[in-house]
Amino acid sequence: MAWFKRKDSNIQTDKKKDMPEGVWVKVPTTGETIHRRELEDNLWVDPLSNYHFKIGSKQYFSFLFDDGEFDEIGDDILPADPLNFEDRKKYKDRLKATQEKTGLSDACRVGKGKMDKLDVVIACMDFAFIGGSMGSVVGERLALAIDTAREEKRPLLIISQSGGARMMESVLSLMQMAKTSAKLAQLEKAGVPYVSIMTNPTTGGVTASFAMLGDFNIAEPGALIGFAGPRVIRQTIGQDLPEGFQTSEYLLEHGFLDFIVPRRKMKSKVSRLLRMVLKKPKK
Repeated sequence: MAWFKRKDSNIQTDKKKDMPEGVWVKVPTTGETIHRRELEDNLWVDPLSNYHFKIGSKQYFSFLFDDGEFDEIGDDILPADPLNFEDRKKYKDRLKATQEKTGLSDACRVGKGKMDKLDVVIACMDFAFIGGSMGSVVGERLALAIDTAREEKRPLLIISQSGGARMMESVLSLMQMAKTSAKLAQLEKAGVPYVSIMTNPTTGGVTASFAMLGDFNIAEPGALIGFAGPRVIRQTIGQDLPEGFQTSEYLLEHGFLDFIVPRRKMKSKVSRLLRMVLKKPKK
């Protein structure tokens, strides 16, 4: 029976072998796990359940712009702390820590380039940066994106993913709702199309301003879209909410959306839509 005995008695057999961190990802809706590489290849969409994971501007820009190439604009607009705000920590410290963690300067990036050979401007929010909250920098970068689209006659896409206004900036944050809405009115007057793409979640002041003002309002499947969250509404009215309330599918059924488009088809669907509007058939 010697062959059943371990020659090196110092080796511990009750220790589990560690799995490299991040190799497997759990799907929230099903509890199943999927390999990270498979998710990346499928644009972070679970192929079995069609659950759309949150992604940021880096990933959206990589597949919406042709060959992932674009010129970033507005990256020189940086956040400040004019109110010297402090809650559990100082706002300036929170900004610095988030910038170091995410590699982002704020919760929105803007790029211009080609999408299916069409000249476009794309602004994309990043939920990883303080919940994608809309502060003065986000509002200013969106205003720049709108002005660039208007001046250069490029269709505008805004990809929303936000918990709402950034209250560490108080009224300065709330002012961005009016500013972006006014800028979009100028864009409409100039006859430049605007496509609003809502992802999970799109809530608060973002929904109450530019996200719902698109010439075409599009959403990814299963996205939470609304002003206040379901829990807040339930507590306010004291009633249970309809099943699927505030999901993309519910909003489409009730006329708040024009389309629901899966992420893998987003580029082809939007570019086809823009070609129809611009009367530029694909050669």
